[in-house]
Amino acid sequence: MLRALGLLVCLCAGVTPATAQLLSGDVPTVREGLEIGTSTSEIAITSDFRGADLTIFGALTNADELFLAIGQYDVVVTLEGPRNETTVRRKDRVFGIWMNTQSVTFEQVPESYSVASTRPIDDIQATSSLNRMGIGIDHLALAPIGYVGNALAVADFREAYRRLKLSNGLYQRDSAGVRFVSPSLFRATVKLPANVPDGVHVVHAYLFKSGELILQKDLPLRVVKTGLEQAITDAAHEKPIAYGLFCVLIAVLTGWGASIVFRKD
Repeated sequence: MLRALGLLVCLCAGVTPATAQLLSGDVPTVREGLEIGTSTSEIAITSDFRGADLTIFGALTNADELFLAIGQYDVVVTLEGPRNETTVRRKDRVFGIWMNTQSVTFEQVPESYSVASTRPIDDIQATSSLNRMGIGIDHLALAPIGYVGNALAVADFREAYRRLKLSNGLYQRDSAGVRFVSPSLFRATVKLPANVPDGVHVVHAYLFKSGELILQKDLPLRVVKTGLEQAITDAAHEKPIAYGLFCVLIAVLTGWGASIVFRKD
């Protein structure tokens, strides 16, 4: 009621409603916006696939010019592969023979994961917050399935999992992989290794302002096998019995042919 009377008085005095809103201090808050796009929406895996670079373009809208000028905006971009259960095994010597003695299975972890950022992510946000959000290789949630044992042992298995993924190139990070090409436009590059799994991958873009996460955008990316690789994959999944018999036949013919070629008379 009082607000309506105030607007009526301002109208009688020749003041517009917009000016009255500013005078009353009731100014609408304009929030930042984030838009992203990729250089391609599909990656084709052929027999000569040696990996690829994926470029992500992004733009900030309604950005605070002061915060832009002093570098208070940070962007983290991740490319997350299909999620699946994975098992990490530990080998020990038993009676002189190396054997798998312990194992831990983690639930629904990315088969591949690449992260790029404007600067090291641990300098952008606190470790506890990154763990809660699951951003970054060291902060992915690796939850064991049905494991009852020493928590320190689980930590060792987590570290071993990350180390194995980094060594085979399925997990990658670049602390300078995101660059602002203008005050509000940025470009990020993430790498897809030659052994990248096929399926639906997801690009995640996170916008931080003064160390606080304010926006997140997601974009799907399909990685598909083509040609002979796809035909073999389809046959293995859709007709496993016929595929198995065909493999056995090929092995028999190969062995028989080799015995003839290298036979000593």
